Amino acid sequence: MTPTSMSKGANLPVAARQVRVVLGWSGGPGAPDADASALLLGADGRVRDDGDFVFYNQPRHVSGAVRHSGKRREGGGTTDTVEVDLGALEPEIQRVVLGASADGGTFGELSGLRLRLFDAGTGEELAFFDMEATTETAFIGGELYLRGDRWKFRAVGQGYASGLAGLATDFGISVDEEPGAPAGTDPRSAAAGAVSPTPPPPPVPQAPPVQAPAPAPAAGSAPRLVKGEERLPVDMRKRLSLRKEQVAVSLRKHGAVGVRARVILVLDASGSMSFLYSKGVVADVVERMAAVAAQLDDDGEMQAWTFASNPARLPDLTLGDLPDWLELHVRVGELTLFRRKKPRKGLLPGQVDMRAVGIQNEEQKVIAEVRAYVREHPAADPTLVLFFSDGGVYRNKEIEKELLEAVEEPVFWQFVGLGRSNYGVLERFDTLPGRRVDNVGFFAVDDISDVPDPELYDRLLSEFPSWMKEARRLGIV
Repeated sequence: MTPTSMSKGANLPVAARQVRVVLGWSGGPGAPDADASALLLGADGRVRDDGDFVFYNQPRHVSGAVRHSGKRREGGGTTDTVEVDLGALEPEIQRVVLGASADGGTFGELSGLRLRLFDAGTGEELAFFDMEATTETAFIGGELYLRGDRWKFRAVGQGYASGLAGLATDFGISVDEEPGAPAGTDPRSAAAGAVSPTPPPPPVPQAPPVQAPAPAPAAGSAPRLVKGEERLPVDMRKRLSLRKEQVAVSLRKHGAVGVRARVILVLDASGSMSFLYSKGVVADVVERMAAVAAQLDDDGEMQAWTFASNPARLPDLTLGDLPDWLELHVRVGELTLFRRKKPRKGLLPGQVDMRAVGIQNEEQKVIAEVRAYVREHPAADPTLVLFFSDGGVYRNKEIEKELLEAVEEPVFWQFVGLGRSNYGVLERFDTLPGRRVDNVGFFAVDDISDVPDPELYDRLLSEFPSWMKEARRLGIV
């Protein structure tokens, strides 16, 4: 069957239960990248909450009915795909808007911009829509919509020169206007803002049961006592004591008895991390990393950052304040596509307005900020950065540039992947040439909660001691 060629505004009935919508384009050197997305709308034409936005950083709707399945290179072009199970959509969902955004330029810089509709069950192409663009940085290619009890597809072809801010405003996401914007200005012309309302941060769940004690560490590698431990709740103090022993054992196994280091913690707060925050996985990770700082850092403190679209420094974590720190600062990211000018009401002292952090993955920004901090605050000991992310890495060139430039700095970057997502250049860094010393470690785990402390610390500290030995030989530390 020959697919239907559609013009702007045309529609056709969709008999398939499951469809696949493929955005395709070509771009030469310097052309922007593009990302497909979907918005699930009710009868009022608005999203219900941040969960109704499906894109590369939040690739699966909670209902399972809409999924962003990612990009592929095909010949000289690229495709990005969204899959929709029309039969599994929740009853209140009446429309699925199929959008896209351009990263680093406009859609007018891309050629062969085409939206294709497939029957996901048979693989048959049902329709295609060739689109024209100029200065648009966000685009609605088409939409699936319900008429009576039948689904239909419409070719839309509507663009926004103001990017995701313009697209979001049309579907119920409120955008704060820039300070000084003229009265009556179309909110789509404001490039800054935040999603509203946002849910309160979830409570930090109870930590898992204390693990069985490990064998006592050998002499010379005993766990260190850190000021403030005595203020911790009894169960947390017991967990910390056992974990410090495990850290000491791991350091001894890797020939690093007595090693000291400044420890910096970096936590991904992008949209796809929401589940790990709400289930307490991130809070447990922070508690486990506190044992690393207690064993390596002279004062047991950690500097900490969170990041998504933008980085934000969190208050320093001191061991005695660990319970309060977990409750106040390990907070689920809140959906936002834009910067936020006005502080969120109800923030407690020291809390970061998570809407200013955003939802996308921009690792290079927080890497640059941590590098600047280390330069501006030199320490007698080298720095170990513990960087946790669930993937979705796509700024490969920018990340590679930052970490290559950091080779001559007294910092080792240990990345930990929380799942099976795409980690881009981080997975390939061990093979990158042109470095005097390997300053980056990476490993990923399916579920970090299931990884025992001895295994986690062994993997976490496996490359840092050898880096430090070589960096000292080369005069970097």
